[in-house]
Amino acid sequence: MSQDTTREIPLPESRRADVVGRLAATVDRLRAQVRHGHDATAARGLVELATGVLVERLRCGPSAAAAQLAELAEQAGRTRVELAAEIVDEAARDELAEAARWSATAEDGVSLRLRTAESGALAAHDVQAVAESLLRHALAPLGAVGVAVWSAGGDSSLTLAGCAGFAADEGGRWRYVPPGVAVPARAALVKRDVEWVSSLAAAGVPSIGERDVPTGARAALPASTGGRILGVLEVCWPHPVAELAPRAWRQLAALAQLCAHSLDSPVAELAPGEDAQLCDLADSLRDPALVLRPHHDGAGRVVDFRIAHVNPRYSDLGGRPRGEVVGALLLEAYPLAAVDGGLFERVEHVFATGEAFRADRVDLTALVGQVPLTAALGVGISRVGAAVLLVWHTEDEATRLANLLQHAQRLGRIGGFEENLATGEIAWNNELFALYGLPASAKPVPVEQLARHAHPDDAVLIGRFLRTLLHHNRPASTAFRLRRSDGVARHIRVIAEPVPGPSPAVRGAYQDISAQHWTEVALAATREQLAHSEQQAVESTKLTLQLQHAIMPPAQNTLSTPSLDVAVRYRPAEKDHLIGGDWYDAVVLPSSQILLCVGDIAGHGIEAATSMVVLRNALRGLAATGAGPSQLLTWLNLVTRHLTDHVTATAVCALFDPSDNTLRWARAGHLPPVLVQGSTATTLPLITGPLLGGLANPTYDEATLHLTPTDTLLLYTDGLIERKDRTVEESLARLLTTAARTTSTLDQRLDRLLTHSNSDTDDDTCIVGVQLRTP
Repeated sequence: MSQDTTREIPLPESRRADVVGRLAATVDRLRAQVRHGHDATAARGLVELATGVLVERLRCGPSAAAAQLAELAEQAGRTRVELAAEIVDEAARDELAEAARWSATAEDGVSLRLRTAESGALAAHDVQAVAESLLRHALAPLGAVGVAVWSAGGDSSLTLAGCAGFAADEGGRWRYVPPGVAVPARAALVKRDVEWVSSLAAAGVPSIGERDVPTGARAALPASTGGRILGVLEVCWPHPVAELAPRAWRQLAALAQLCAHSLDSPVAELAPGEDAQLCDLADSLRDPALVLRPHHDGAGRVVDFRIAHVNPRYSDLGGRPRGEVVGALLLEAYPLAAVDGGLFERVEHVFATGEAFRADRVDLTALVGQVPLTAALGVGISRVGAAVLLVWHTEDEATRLANLLQHAQRLGRIGGFEENLATGEIAWNNELFALYGLPASAKPVPVEQLARHAHPDDAVLIGRFLRTLLHHNRPASTAFRLRRSDGVARHIRVIAEPVPGPSPAVRGAYQDISAQHWTEVALAATREQLAHSEQQAVESTKLTLQLQHAIMPPAQNTLSTPSLDVAVRYRPAEKDHLIGGDWYDAVVLPSSQILLCVGDIAGHGIEAATSMVVLRNALRGLAATGAGPSQLLTWLNLVTRHLTDHVTATAVCALFDPSDNTLRWARAGHLPPVLVQGSTATTLPLITGPLLGGLANPTYDEATLHLTPTDTLLLYTDGLIERKDRTVEESLARLLTTAARTTSTLDQRLDRLLTHSNSDTDDDTCIVGVQLRTP
């Protein structure tokens, strides 16, 4: 026996590198030969097209036309291919020719590039070769590095028909884009317009070639023909681009139309037999159906749809016979369908994109004797080949009312029933099964067994309900607590009535009133709590008023001394809850001096009233020491800080000495007193004095005033002048004007001040008026 001793001889690394290099060079050479062959084929095709044009124009044979083309090219100093491109442009007058003429002069070679790309596409055996021809001849001169041709599906999906300029595995990765994926090509398909992305990375959208040129610009253009968008042309640039020049857009639009012709297939058009099948399909539908075919203008644009067929169930909204509608244009039969967002726009979109449309309501208006009649239609629109199938249905009144009733029962949580008492047959709707917590396949509960599913405490109520309904044959209603099998308890109201007829029956409805019941319980508890709170508030207000009136009665009060007349007015707040802490005092001290003071506690209510009592009584006791006004306020500040519940207050404190008719006074954050002399009223100069309770060691200045028999001194709280819409200075000016008016007595002056006060804060008000007593 012989043994095969053949074995692989290992090659050195240098030999292996040489072999790989030669193989790569061979592949590059073969690719270049293929490209050269494609270019030669495209050029030959372009020359043949030009030759055919010359044959028709010169009415000569092919040989003579070819010779004439060569002679004209030699005379013009052009190549045969360049001249052929110009001749084809002149004869075609299509989008490519328009793009070439609009873009630049013939020296730029735009016409040659576009026509060469067209020839390559026409000679290509598949869309992949079309993409390669477009990139090499037309798009690379525009700076593009990649191109993808997408085929559009009827559901707005995209299938990659061909691509060039991208990595070898990109075609497999992007073979199919499902509906709903946001890519530039799908945006152009849905919008039926150009989608421009200046930078793919900045836009944050994915697309083919994103790994190689992630920041490049993208242009996606719908590829349409005859009103149908068959796909999308997507072009890729290596770097971000702000915007393309108008001439570049013209060229891209022409190339997109060239792609549409490459994607177009004879299968898209219905054969005669298939057309009959579509009509048979429409006739088999239970709803009205129309078969529509596109109607184009002279430029090939879809401007309307012709009604090619209607099925036997079709009923015209205007009452026209079927024969009058068949053959008419859609906008002639229903002109108001062209309203924005109307039926025509839906049909046009479906025909263009192939994306089916379904809607429960689309308004369609028909003119009946020049009177518009609008109907709400449920619509389905689909593209079948080069035709559109439109199916609609209208809801009759009974169906519409039944739907409304069903929605009302669902919203009101109402379940209806009907029971034949003789046969035991019971009909429940779906909502009633849900109320009982039972599946739709469960056996309904007879009305006589209602007590078995209710709370035992409701047995008496249910018994009365059944006696009225079944024994007395009268309508009845009651409310009870339903105990469901799942352990949930619901509050239910049942209403039922006898059904007249030969067989005894009842019908009625159950309603879940649990939310209403618990709302009523919560409202009752809230009312009880509010009543308790109101009673507490009334008692607190009553106590505060009693305390306030005990210290400062609102009635007029006048103090007479041998040398001084003192009049006081106190006006409480109109609203009880605004009871404040305004206070005053006028008392003859053991030293024969007269203490005059007014003050205002910050805040309202019982706390302000009690703090007012503390400060007023403290000042009386401190004044008996014989100290001056500034010292009294210093001590009163300590009382405010340490003997009250952290309140703050303002005050004016004055001591009148009858021996020389002088008045010493100090203030703690309070408004200055007003001095009236004859017909002139002025405020006393402000002296330093912070409010009570604000600082630990404040300083209070003191001033002296000599009173004459014609003087009137007024001390008051801010409730007399304060307004929300004016400054303090403006309010003081108004007070001075009122105070300056001449009156016969001190009481009249104070009454006038209260009467003409225009304060709007509804605060307490205190006024103390002082005049020397005349002998």
